[in-house]
Amino acid sequence: MPRTKKRLESHNNKLHVKKDDVVFVITGKDKGKKGRVIAAYPRQNRVLVEGVNMVKKHAKPTQQNPQGGILTQEAAIHVSNVMLIDPKSGKPTRVGYKVLDNGTKVRVAKKSGEVID
Repeated sequence: MPRTKKRLESHNNKLHVKKDDVVFVITGKDKGKKGRVIAAYPRQNRVLVEGVNMVKKHAKPTQQNPQGGILTQEAAIHVSNVMLIDPKSGKPTRVGYKVLDNGTKVRVAKKSGEVID
C-alpha cells in the first residue's frame, strides 16, 4: 500500500486575510507581487491569490474545453507568505484586532491604525 502525504489540517484556524483583500507576497518565487485574494482555505492555512503562484495544468478535452491542452492557473500559497496592504499608505502591514464600542470585532492595520473591515 503506497504511503500518502498527510496535510496538516485544523478545524479552527483563523486567517488574517479574507476573500477580496489585496495582499503583498513577502517570500517565495513571486516575492514582491500584489494581488487580490480569490479564495481562502483556513483548514489548510492557504490562500489563492490572483496572478500569484501560476502553475501549468494538463487538461483532457471536455465539452467545455474541446481542445484540451496545457492550462495556466493559480495555485494556493501559505497564508504566512502574504501580508495585507494598508488601505491608507498602500504598503504591507500586519493585522491587529480591536473591539469597537458597539461590540463588533474588526481588523486594524498596525502601521496606520486604520480599520480594515
